[in-house]
Amino acid sequence: MGKQITVSATSVVGDVAVFDTDRSITGQDGTGFASAAEAASGETFSARLATRLFGAVPGLSHVFVASSQVVLRRDRAWDPAALQAAGDVVSGFFVFYT
Repeated sequence: MGKQITVSATSVVGDVAVFDTDRSITGQDGTGFASAAEAASGETFSARLATRLFGAVPGLSHVFVASSQVVLRRDRAWDPAALQAAGDVVSGFFVFYT
C-alpha cells in the first residue's frame, strides 16, 4: 500500500545533498531537525521521514523537508552508499506494505 516517491534529481554541494521529488511531503512551510531525538518527538510526516533518515544515513547532522525537497547535511562528505541509503528512504517513505 502506498506509492513510491520518485527522486527526480539529487544534487550534492559539499556536505549538503538535495533530493528533488515528484511529490509534496509537506505543505509550503519547511521543517528542520538537528538530531534524531528532535525528529522522534514530532508527529508530522517531516518528523517521521527525518527519524528514518537519521537511522539510515551515518553522520547525518541535519534534515530539512520543504514541500517536494529533502535537504540533508552530513558531518562528512557524501559517498555513493550514503546517497543511495538516503534516496531509498525518501523514495520508500509512503510505501507501507512491500
